Parts: sequence; C-alpha cells; structure tokens
Amino acid sequence: MTDDQAAQETRGVTVETLALLDLTGEIQGLEGYRLRMRRVTMAPGAVFGPVHDHRGRPGTVYVLEGTITDHRDGVDTEYGPGPGWPEDRSTRHWLENLGPVPAVEVSVDLVRAD
Repeated sequence: MTDDQAAQETRGVTVETLALLDLTGEIQGLEGYRLRMRRVTMAPGAVFGPVHDHRGRPGTVYVLEGTITDHRDGVDTEYGPGPGWPEDRSTRHWLENLGPVPAVEVSVDLVRAD
C-alpha cells in the first residue's frame, strides 16, 4: 500500500496559531511572507492528512508530548517527545498519533501572507 492509499482525511487534530511575524522589511526577498508558529494537538488515533507537501512552505517540528508517526516515502518514523522532523520542498507526507495519549507538537514554518 502506498502512502497515498494509506493516508486518510484529517481527524482528531486541533491547531492553534501561537505567533505570526510579517517578514516584509525583515529580510530582503521575503516580502509577502510570514514566519508562523502553531501548536498542533493530535488525540489518540488522530490523522493529519491526506498526503500533503511543503513546496513553498518550509518548516520544522518539535514534539512536546506523546509520539507522532510521520509517513513519508514508504517509511514510517516515530517522533517524540523531542526534536521532530524538517519539512522542506521535497517533503510529501501525512501524520498520525498511534499512541494512547494526546501528542502535542510545535510547528514553525514560512507561509505566504494572505
């Protein structure tokens, strides 16, 4: 089964924006972009899907509590608590919480301002 076939729609996930920083004027070439920090809470059995990429939206993740399984390129990697994973232009993945307790991550990424 491929990652695309296994991934499901998002369920059991709560996302809270913690901070947004407009980068216009901060760094040349980043006009129209924001640095965003979010807290993502995944209940036991939660899925953050379907398969998605991070082209134009690089970031990094730190797992505060619980464990999160990252499904990427046919490989399942469990993270947490502690340093998580990078999300660059070649990232194509989906996530789930296979553990018995909620998993909480902090995600920081670069996004276009809307």
